[in-house]
Amino acid sequence: MSGLALKSGNPIRKNPFPTWPVFGAEERIALLEVFESGKWWYGERVDEFERKFAAFQDTRFGITCTSGTAGLRAALTALRVGAGDEVIVPPYSFIATASAVLEVNAIPVFADVDLETANIDPGAVEKKITSRTKAVIPVHFAGLPCDLDSLAKIAGTNKIKLLEDACHSWGSKWDGRGTGSIGECGVFSFQMSKNMTSGEGGIVLTNEPELADRIRSFTNCGRVANKPWYEHHSLGTNLRMTELQAALLLGQLSRLAGQTERRQENAAYLEDRLREVPGIRVPRKHAKVTRRAYHLFLFRYIEEEWDGVQKARFIEALTAEGIPCSPGYPYPLYRNPLFLKWGRGPEGCPLTCPYYGKEIDYAAVSCPAAERLCREAVWLPHELLLAEKKDMGDIVNAIVKIRNNVRELK
Repeated sequence: MSGLALKSGNPIRKNPFPTWPVFGAEERIALLEVFESGKWWYGERVDEFERKFAAFQDTRFGITCTSGTAGLRAALTALRVGAGDEVIVPPYSFIATASAVLEVNAIPVFADVDLETANIDPGAVEKKITSRTKAVIPVHFAGLPCDLDSLAKIAGTNKIKLLEDACHSWGSKWDGRGTGSIGECGVFSFQMSKNMTSGEGGIVLTNEPELADRIRSFTNCGRVANKPWYEHHSLGTNLRMTELQAALLLGQLSRLAGQTERRQENAAYLEDRLREVPGIRVPRKHAKVTRRAYHLFLFRYIEEEWDGVQKARFIEALTAEGIPCSPGYPYPLYRNPLFLKWGRGPEGCPLTCPYYGKEIDYAAVSCPAAERLCREAVWLPHELLLAEKKDMGDIVNAIVKIRNNVRELK
């Protein structure tokens, strides 16, 4: 294999990979039934999906909402996290993990990740706990479950809440239990890029009846069960899912188990092969991960072992070989302007500031593992893992081809 496609050589792959979303008769029939019924709003389909998805994740109760972001806010509100409280979050995540904390007037505190998993490091969590800590939000990044045994023990010992950000982990299991079922509650997203989607949407799962009621009340304008419709018992908002979205999600759920198994099989092949490539690192998996969703396939590109060729150049070359990929997050969450301007003028100080009672300078935060991960991570989208096993060979061959011809990139 020689002659990089980036240098006018022939690409390893010319055929397209599977596209996303995957849909079929299940969604078409269900959507048409809802459409023709004239009952498009928050009814039987929503209830059916909530029950089925909760059961799929080994949890008692599911409360749908408009997005994963909304679900995090609803969960934090129901857990009674509020003004001046601290919530420990990882810096390698989508902004919603931290911004939802700000929305309830609490303070995000960043604990570093484990470089080998991209998930929050339980040891780093312990070091960040103070008398103000109310909760910790582990993110099952790329569908890989966090060390939930260690995190649950830390949460229990310190009497803080464990809220799972499971927005990448539909179908993942820790020690035989679905993600989202181990903490007080777990939140999932159904946004367009996710492994099951209704365009937008989310759900909060919990095993606690009273907590489920509080979440439901918050997402349904403060209403409570068995009370008059125009009687509002708490400060809530409208985060309700539609019947049309639920119809889509029931179709998506019907094929999720099979898709998860295929992604696992193809990812296992990639991991085994890529471990052999110098300068490529694949994540470590805990022995208690009994099933894993792959929202994306992450590997680390070690620039020093590629003759100093920068990651951006490698990604350019891999894309030219016909392999879709991306560099992932450019920097940790605390390097976003939202946090860098914290406390600097009215835009940089949400309602939280007066209640916290002390200064916090996010510009001074340093999480070395997360910063390194931002420099080294390469993401492959999850739909690639729905291709055939032979297609995984193209991914490996493209990376090996670039490795063998790395000097062409200088």
